[in-house]
Amino acid sequence: MKTSYELYGAPTGNCIRAAIALEEAGLPYAVRPVDLASGEHRSAAYLALNPAGKVPVLIERQQNVPPVVIAQSNAIILYAAERPPGRLLPDDSLARSVVYERFFFFVTDVIAVSHAAFFLRGAGVPAGQTLLVERMLAALESAERYVSDSAYMAGKTFSIADIAAFTITQSVKSQLPWARLPNLRRWYEQVEARPALARGLKAFDPG
Repeated sequence: MKTSYELYGAPTGNCIRAAIALEEAGLPYAVRPVDLASGEHRSAAYLALNPAGKVPVLIERQQNVPPVVIAQSNAIILYAAERPPGRLLPDDSLARSVVYERFFFFVTDVIAVSHAAFFLRGAGVPAGQTLLVERMLAALESAERYVSDSAYMAGKTFSIADIAAFTITQSVKSQLPWARLPNLRRWYEQVEARPALARGLKAFDPG
């Protein structure tokens, strides 16, 4: 049974992570740009897909089967990781648990804190923003230990942990003390060179 995927989104960190996951999982998909500036994410058509009015949204379609709609970036990443041929999660249960542990570290201790800092900036609370940015950067710098003896964030193979780690690292790379983070730098450059990841980064580029 033929399966097709559509990824609705915009050039945001959450959408780019979802696109990278689809690329790295080897799942062909069509990009459906959502114009946030014009409020397209608040249109009736889009709210029918995601009542929260947020991006991204993934739709999986199969003939004669109701479409599957997933409206949360981390859920999309996990969904892509579990599709055959299963490139983003190891088969071994112990190794898989390490991947999950590292993935959620970046999602909760780094990315979520960064999002909160962004909200405080918009709310006009600079002191709170500064505090959270410092906390986020400290957590990210601590990931140096994850790649001190491993090629990737959760072991010998690329995984969803690397997707979460890379996009947030890229967004703050000018603020990191790279001289003190040789392993993180080596990891970053290695991941940055991956063709599938590069395609995902550009998924929502204009044109």
